[in-house]
Amino acid sequence: MKIVDIRATTVAVPLEAPLRHSNGAHWGRFVRTIVEVEADNGLVGLGEMGGGGESAEAAFKALLPYLTGHDPFQLEALRFKIANPTASLYNNRTQLLAAIEFACLDLVGQHLGVPVHDLLGGRVRDEVAFASYLFFRYAAEGHKEIRTPDQLVEQARELKREHGFTVHKLKGGVFPPGYELECYRALAAAFPEDRLRYDPNAVLSMAEGLRFGRAIEDLNNDYLEDPVFGLEGLRQVREQVRVPLATNTVVVNFEQLASNVMRRSADVILLDTTFWGGIRPCVKAAGVCETFQLGVAVHSSGELGIQLATMLHLGAVLPNLGYAADAHYHQLRDDVIEGGKLPYVNGAIAVPSGPGLGVRLDRDKVARYAELYRETGGYPYDRDPGRPGWYAQVPNERFADPDISVEVRT
Repeated sequence: MKIVDIRATTVAVPLEAPLRHSNGAHWGRFVRTIVEVEADNGLVGLGEMGGGGESAEAAFKALLPYLTGHDPFQLEALRFKIANPTASLYNNRTQLLAAIEFACLDLVGQHLGVPVHDLLGGRVRDEVAFASYLFFRYAAEGHKEIRTPDQLVEQARELKREHGFTVHKLKGGVFPPGYELECYRALAAAFPEDRLRYDPNAVLSMAEGLRFGRAIEDLNNDYLEDPVFGLEGLRQVREQVRVPLATNTVVVNFEQLASNVMRRSADVILLDTTFWGGIRPCVKAAGVCETFQLGVAVHSSGELGIQLATMLHLGAVLPNLGYAADAHYHQLRDDVIEGGKLPYVNGAIAVPSGPGLGVRLDRDKVARYAELYRETGGYPYDRDPGRPGWYAQVPNERFADPDISVEVRT
């Protein structure tokens, strides 16, 4: 089996509403690039990458000369062909590699008639649990804004009722830390049996990070995720706060993981199949974490069904997966895979059992959302449509005003 073609299509899939985060917003849609790697036996493997447009499509097309005739089984050679660690200082191809790796694993699984989790050592669980992943958001057609503690609790109740979540993650860093602490404690009061986690995407100052961490020590926390930026910043918070710390921002490769092992800063490593360059590097990293008693969880970078499948296969094979995974997935209105969005049952999603990744494209939806992308274009992830001219700093001092309700058009 040899690779003969690579195709990339950028799509824009609508969200229920624009989601606010510490560095900007998701402007009412996720822009993703769908990758198809075709082999000489007629099989097509699927991959996915965040962002997109002509530049992403051109970047994948530019990989074809590197990969024409490449055997999808040769995954270690694939890594060096695309993302040689010294050459990648100049070409930054880690996320391209991830999408191609997904597709190659999909091809191999289809060729052998086995699911990807069998290629990774075999599953140890049949489903992967997820957290509710709560956002402050702007109002959109059919969906109310989420700005106040009461609105946040109402949203969490709806998601718990619909999907069965028992873990709730609040994406913070939007409003002043004291206000978000009030929101977080409101969630804890509303769901005393459930577990909580808070993630301000590293924009808090050291003083605010310590203040927030100490103020939640009495709650049923999973962890405090990236309250401040950098391994040294996390280490200082960890030494002074009795809540486990997690990161997805500053441990995204093996050198950073080694630094965290030698000088412990984070207790939980959030493994992202895109950020780490594929599923297999995440499995390797989880093995290191198991050895050094670091917790692991599966991170979400804004997935459609293809990347969600990679997260499910990853979660299926990790014996030391001790936390519910993150997913933006329930914030989407639709998906590009056959059968529509994968369902949650009791807060979990079943691991696909079909060959390869176990998902296939709905061609009509790909065409529809490719057209939507052509109509709407991309959006600046690090800007907020309700705060013209604003941009985040690290640490941030210019938070949004929680008393102001803003209408936006995206």
